[in-house]
Amino acid sequence: MAEMMQTQAGDAGAFREFDLSRVPSPCFVVDEVAVEGNLKVLADVADRSGAVVLSALKAFSMFALAPMVSRYLSGTCASGLFEARLGREEYGGELATYCAGYKTSEIDEIIALSNHVIFNSVAQKDRFLPRIRAAERPVQVGLRLNPEHSEGEVARYDPCAPCSRLGMPVSQLTAEALNGVDGLHMHTLCEQGFEPLARTWAAVEPKLAPYLGQLKWLNFGGGHHITRDDYDREALVKFIRDLRERTGLTIYLEPGEAVALDAGILVGEVLDLPQNGIDLAITDISATCHMPDVIEAPYRPALLDEQESGHRYRLGGPSCLAGDVIGDYTWAKPLAIGDRFAFLDQAHYSMVKTNTFNGVALPAIALWNSDTDDLRMVREFSYDDFKSRLS
Repeated sequence: MAEMMQTQAGDAGAFREFDLSRVPSPCFVVDEVAVEGNLKVLADVADRSGAVVLSALKAFSMFALAPMVSRYLSGTCASGLFEARLGREEYGGELATYCAGYKTSEIDEIIALSNHVIFNSVAQKDRFLPRIRAAERPVQVGLRLNPEHSEGEVARYDPCAPCSRLGMPVSQLTAEALNGVDGLHMHTLCEQGFEPLARTWAAVEPKLAPYLGQLKWLNFGGGHHITRDDYDREALVKFIRDLRERTGLTIYLEPGEAVALDAGILVGEVLDLPQNGIDLAITDISATCHMPDVIEAPYRPALLDEQESGHRYRLGGPSCLAGDVIGDYTWAKPLAIGDRFAFLDQAHYSMVKTNTFNGVALPAIALWNSDTDDLRMVREFSYDDFKSRLS
């Protein structure tokens, strides 16, 4: 099964020098130097292109680094009330909020927190537009658009798949639909380079041309792997410059993964070494609790210092779920109970998706500086964190 899954790339970088025994297990360890390196790349793209770059909290919400993020980016984007509160309380700057469906009981607070409120449908926009116009300060209105041009590589992550619930299909766009709308939002990519964005815009621009003159901004959402080494950043900068010059619109980008790409590991420990046709290893890292995308995507996370040949084990978590399997991995020497290991590129999404199914403990969170070797435990979770969710 593991061989059938796509391997998630991960750059070990400075983590090869990190002593895994310095932290409790399991534990996320985030390198603030690597995060700052990503932020510098994003800030450079913003400076040279004129785009407004916001950090997507849905991918990386480690607010211990909010001061650093705020130094480089213009603000954050949120997916609902709680993220909007986090963005306003910890990060500052601009705040754009988009949700597939707003609750009446929450919309007034979201409006009060946000600079942009982006709606998924014309019906929700029309329903809540009077509340935005009655707000104490100006709040701009956005409408999410489905370009009906698919670039998604995995169907469940493709917002433009047939019958998608995300965004109004561009074929339904009318002047009336844009009443009260300041900008359009298009989030169509997932861990992709520049070329899919260019193709999407080429497909949708002719359909939007009659309406661009009445807008203030375009938001191209997230999914842009701008900080990946092979991303064509020069082409992105040129594309945004040209688009701004031709349309006069402000262009927004909302990278999430790109902020924390290759900036964190998840440290685990071997608990048991059973054998059933193959060598197995039970670990204190659970796919379903700590890296749910391993099951949902699926993908195979990269292992720090994995070998091409040697002793191969199928790693799985401690939960009762039969499918709590991470994948097959190879070490130079046989594993022993108590051995430490780490998965790469776990700062984004894994951290925000953790859960306590089966009473499995949440991983601790540590902040490391790979330049100075300073290590700080940011958070360790206890039984109370598990119990307080249940009643």
